[in-house]
Amino acid sequence: MTADFTARSRKLHPRYTPFVFAFFMAGIMGLLMSSVIVAASSGIDASFPNRVIEAYVLAAPVAFFCVLLVRPVVARIVSLIVRSC
Repeated sequence: MTADFTARSRKLHPRYTPFVFAFFMAGIMGLLMSSVIVAASSGIDASFPNRVIEAYVLAAPVAFFCVLLVRPVVARIVSLIVRSC
């Protein structure tokens, strides 16, 4: 086995792209939005990280399913606006 084959065999099949995209998009956006909303609503103090994590536990799964649902719509809108090469 070559190193190249081993590296490729650890990657997911391309059919999982929408799920991997949604996972990372939801994770990053959920954390950012939870942080901003918690800071805006209750301020930043010693309990801020705990409040963010509590909000994130709800926000991340909701964001994951929202990204899965909205991604095709957004891709279609982008294809209508952006010229293909």
